[in-house]
Amino acid sequence: MAGRDGAPRADLEQVFRDGYPRVVAVAARVLGSRDEAEDVAQEVFLSWARSSVPTAEAPGWLAVAAAHTALNHLRSGRRRAAREEAAHAGADREPLAPDVADTVVVREERSRVRAALARLPRRQAVALVLRHSGLSYADVAAALDLSPGSVGTTVRRAESALREELTPDAPPH
Repeated sequence: MAGRDGAPRADLEQVFRDGYPRVVAVAARVLGSRDEAEDVAQEVFLSWARSSVPTAEAPGWLAVAAAHTALNHLRSGRRRAAREEAAHAGADREPLAPDVADTVVVREERSRVRAALARLPRRQAVALVLRHSGLSYADVAAALDLSPGSVGTTVRRAESALREELTPDAPPH
C-alpha cells in the first residue's frame, strides 16, 4: 500500500492489526454479513492506506469509514442476493435449529431494520451504528467530530427516527 506520495505507509500493518476487528464489527452490524463486512474492511483499509490520515486518528477514521462504506453497500443494494443466500446458509449452521417460522420472522425483521437504517440521515445512522458497535461516547464524538454531550442526543434522535421508520403508523414518542 502506498500513501499519497506513492511510498508505502510504514504504519499500515500495525493500524491494520489494531483496527481490523473493529472495522469488520462495525460493517457487520450494518450489513448483517461477516463476509461482506470483510469486503468493506478491505475497501476501508485501501482508502486509509492511500490517505494522509495520521496514525493517531486512524481508529476513529476507520470506524466512520466502515460505517459509511457499509451504508453505501446497503443503500446501493449491491450483492443483496449474496447476503440473502449467506443468511440462509448461516441459519443452517446454528447448533440448535430454531423453528422455521421464527427464522423467517427474525430474517424479515433484520431486513426491515437495515432498510430503515439506510433511510436515516447519514450522520444519525453512523452515530447509531458506531455506538451500538461498542464505541464509547468519547470515541463516537471523536470519530464524528461532535462534542461528547451531543453524541447521546444524536443517538437518541437516530433511535427515535429508526423507530418511526419501522412503525410509520405509530404516534411519536
